[in-house]
Amino acid sequence: MTHRIGYLIGSLSQDSINRVLSKALVRLAPPSLELSEISIRDLPLYNRDDEMDPVPAVTEFKRAVEKSEGLLLISPEYNRSIPAPLKNAIDWGSRPWGHNSFARKPTGIIGASPGAIGTAVMQSSMRSVLSFLNAPQLNAPEAYISFKPEVFGADGEVKDADTEKFLEHYMSEYAAFIERVLSLTAPGHVGDTA
Repeated sequence: MTHRIGYLIGSLSQDSINRVLSKALVRLAPPSLELSEISIRDLPLYNRDDEMDPVPAVTEFKRAVEKSEGLLLISPEYNRSIPAPLKNAIDWGSRPWGHNSFARKPTGIIGASPGAIGTAVMQSSMRSVLSFLNAPQLNAPEAYISFKPEVFGADGEVKDADTEKFLEHYMSEYAAFIERVLSLTAPGHVGDTA
C-alpha cells in the first residue's frame, strides 16, 4: 500500500539547503511513501479576521494537508526557533477553531543547518506545537542534519555513504511509523473516537 505524504519546507528560499535535503529524502524514501511538496509560499500572514473567508491559497493549503495521510516537516532553524513562514502555515492549517487540518496526521520533523546542532532547538519547539495540534510525531530516530555542501548534490544525490544510510533509515522508520499510526486511527478501529 502506498501512502500520500505531504512535505512542508520551512524556508521560502529556492536554494535552501532544506530544499536540497527534501530532494534527498524523496529519493531515499521507501516505495510505500509517495511524497509531494505542499507549498507555503503564497500564504498571507495569518489574520483571525480572515478565517471564515480565506484567500484561495489558504483553502488549497488546508485541502492539501487534509488529503495527505502523513506530513514531513523539513525545516531550518531561525533564531533558535520555527521559521515564520512555517509557523504561519501551521497557524492557517489549524484554524478556524474546530477545523484543525493537522489533527491525527502522523508527522516527522527533520532539518538541516550549517551549524553543528542541525535544527535541534527548532525541532523541540515544533514538537510542542504539534502536540497541541494532536499530530502524532515520530520521536525516534531524531534527525538533526549538519549540512555539508560536498555531501549533497542539487538533485538529491547523497555522496557520503554514512549520511545516505542514516537518511534512508530515517525514512524507513518514518514509513513504519505511518503504518502504525494509520492502523490505529483507521475508521472502525476499536480505539477510534471519531
